[in-house]
Amino acid sequence: MKFKPLLPKVLTATSAVAASVIIATTLTACQPASDTSTSGTATSSQQGVSVQDKFFAEFSESFIEQFWQLNPGYAVYVGFYKYDKILPIPNDATAQKELAFYQQQLALLNAIDSQALSPNNASDFYILQNQIESAIWSITELKSGQWNPSNYNVAGVFGVILNTDYKPLNDRLKTIIERMENVPAYYKAAQQNLTNPTLTHTQLAIQQSKGTAGLFNKSIADKVASSSLSAEDKALFAQRLQASSAAIDGYITWLGNKATELEKSTTAKDFRIGKDLYEKKFKLDIFSGYTANELFNKAISEKNRVHQEMIKIADNLWPKYFDGIEKPQDNLVMIKKVIDHISVKHVKRDDFVNSIREQIPELEAFVLKHDLITMDKDKPLVVRETPEYQRGFAGASINAPGPYDAEANTYYNVTPLDNFNDEQAESYLREYNHWLLQVLNIHEAVPGHYTQLVHSNKSKSLVKSIFGNGAMVEGWAVYTERMMLEEGYGDNEPELWLMYYKWNLRVIMNSILDYSIQVNGLTEDKALDMMINQAFQEKSEATGKWRRATLSQVQLTSYFTGYSEIYQLREDLKQATGDKFNLKEFHDQFLSYGSAPVPIIRKLMFDDYVNSHK
Repeated sequence: MKFKPLLPKVLTATSAVAASVIIATTLTACQPASDTSTSGTATSSQQGVSVQDKFFAEFSESFIEQFWQLNPGYAVYVGFYKYDKILPIPNDATAQKELAFYQQQLALLNAIDSQALSPNNASDFYILQNQIESAIWSITELKSGQWNPSNYNVAGVFGVILNTDYKPLNDRLKTIIERMENVPAYYKAAQQNLTNPTLTHTQLAIQQSKGTAGLFNKSIADKVASSSLSAEDKALFAQRLQASSAAIDGYITWLGNKATELEKSTTAKDFRIGKDLYEKKFKLDIFSGYTANELFNKAISEKNRVHQEMIKIADNLWPKYFDGIEKPQDNLVMIKKVIDHISVKHVKRDDFVNSIREQIPELEAFVLKHDLITMDKDKPLVVRETPEYQRGFAGASINAPGPYDAEANTYYNVTPLDNFNDEQAESYLREYNHWLLQVLNIHEAVPGHYTQLVHSNKSKSLVKSIFGNGAMVEGWAVYTERMMLEEGYGDNEPELWLMYYKWNLRVIMNSILDYSIQVNGLTEDKALDMMINQAFQEKSEATGKWRRATLSQVQLTSYFTGYSEIYQLREDLKQATGDKFNLKEFHDQFLSYGSAPVPIIRKLMFDDYVNSHK
């Protein structure tokens, strides 16, 4: 149960979120000839703004506008609704137009001298460069649109339009009706693109597409029926609903036939992407000073350290729960016995969602009482059951509004245990027991994802807010878990610390697991053994994590990478400022840079924070 990114890092035609609109307008020049550049820069520098900064400001403004036309679905997610009526068709022509756009934009960006930019603009420069290079690589090398059927799902944007009050309901319903015109062509293109799908991604697409069908036939249909739309509009909706439903049902049938075929095949494509693609994807997605292999080795070392901390706590708790019983000689077995024993303390199955909803105010009160971070009480957090079309990947997630519509609700999605039998539900609840549920809510809500994303939307840099770095976002949520306990949350209860380390071990194991599966070919049996016996996870959690690791690549490493870099930055600033270090000021300043990669935040923040705390 982790933060589910609102969107992939890069949205391309092959990932089913490209636009059919291509922009003719581009920057015709990013800098003047060298003889005028020198004098121009000198003059502008005297005024506080270099010529290169002006060029970059023009480029970034133009790029973002064109990017929204190319990616109108992503635009809706971040609250930019100008192109909300466009549903791009992810065909080959669109992919080629995308590629040409990104190649052109990269050339224009690279014509700017990054060394002459202000620190803030220089960091934006490298973020945009990374985004564009990643887009090109995704189209030309990763090519996930050929093998990942779950890329093709129209539900998300339709759901945002339906549930976000950015304009009157009737206007939003008309927008939905207009977007529905391209649904049949969308799914036709999807089937044509999927030349070599994997079984795991096909199965996920079937599950989620069924939720998509429900969104149209139930949620949207009910809203239209009860609305004051004209009879003509309702008739057009009925016509397009019939065509859209047929297209979605046809896609589900096609996927079902493909899944049957793949189950019988001995030559079907493996879900693993292999070492070369993995290293490249890690470099582009994570934006870290580590290579994927270096992070893997660091995670193994950290796993051993955390085991030692857990041994100390479990050893002290043993007499409390097992008085008179001899401890196992194997320390990991001892830890597991203690964890298993105390995990029976958990909420009731039917109370799972409500218990999360009730705990959020308690976390907010603790943060405010201890003055840990600035909280904005005017930005609502709504705990809800995960929409059907989003289920199947993570048990809990945050859907946050983007910088263009920062006043909209943030949703904390919690998947109820409806589809579990009694045994599965008990295992799940033992995993998210009394203590771990608190850590989960810190991570997802306060002061984790929800709090960070509210701050991110206030960033002065639109680039940093729009193109959020997953390792920073996930790393912050993981960092806050440890920070809250260090600041006294839970009154240093040893059971809570033991469960925290179990949770933290999961973060560490995510990196080990992901690399081991995708690069080293780790099998399911060995992966489950690793998670259950070395990370003390319940079987239901371990099984779910295996599935997740077969459906994604690299994203599971973002937690440990970002957490490690944020915690190290804090400790380095503590050492540099001594008793003048202020935790709240560190948090507020760190979050003020938006969801930028931690190495960029470190470069922007370190000297400034130290100089202001001398």
